[in-house]
Amino acid sequence: MSNRLNIRAIDERISELVINQPEKRNALSAAMWQELPEILSEAAKNPKLRVLIIRGEGDHFSAGADISEFGELYATLESADMTSENMAAGFKALANFPVPVIAAIRGSCVGGGAGIALCADIRIADETIRMAITPAKLGLVYPFTETQRLIEAVGIPNAKDLLFTARKVGSKEAKALGLIHVACKAQDLDNAVMARARMITTLSGQAIQTMKSMIGSYQAGQRGDNEDTVRQFYDAFGSDDFNEGRTAFLEKRKPQF
Repeated sequence: MSNRLNIRAIDERISELVINQPEKRNALSAAMWQELPEILSEAAKNPKLRVLIIRGEGDHFSAGADISEFGELYATLESADMTSENMAAGFKALANFPVPVIAAIRGSCVGGGAGIALCADIRIADETIRMAITPAKLGLVYPFTETQRLIEAVGIPNAKDLLFTARKVGSKEAKALGLIHVACKAQDLDNAVMARARMITTLSGQAIQTMKSMIGSYQAGQRGDNEDTVRQFYDAFGSDDFNEGRTAFLEKRKPQF
């Protein structure tokens, strides 16, 4: 493991994944993309974890893939395939992380960095952000799955605009488009992220994980209930969390999940 991707526990229910390459605006090297699924898998083993925050060290979220490596990585078809597969695996591991993921975004959030942000469930950004999806500047094509996530966030017309122009947008426009959910002042970013994270931790972790799984199934193409989603719905009525939530409601107190 390198020290370029770090998991840090904020408390027993909240951890953060820090992209730690500030000298390159937190661009991810090939080694970092390869490491990402493994480090997320380790983080997911914490049974008490309710929220994962992802952020960049310093003044930027992430400038995406490290372009300085492209000459070597894309020199052969075999190397290019491996690089693309590793990046796709990193995106997938983050998008499928079992608990809610909050992206804390400041500064540059470009290309693959925007792709990482779009894998998060909730995106909170400050007024310094500049978001752009820039493969056309390099003569490259944005992967289909990442294009799908972009479309799910902003719709087809806005996805076309962002991809066809590669233009940068600030926090106000990013929020209007749906690229981010919350825009705040630079000095308020950490507090805004923690407030949303702690809000999630007061609720049933079991219910939220199940609902995130259901949303993932919908995004993967499922339409209508199947045996799994019907079972998940009914199983909740027999859970400890439902018993606590119902009892707390009747006793007019906050549930202790």
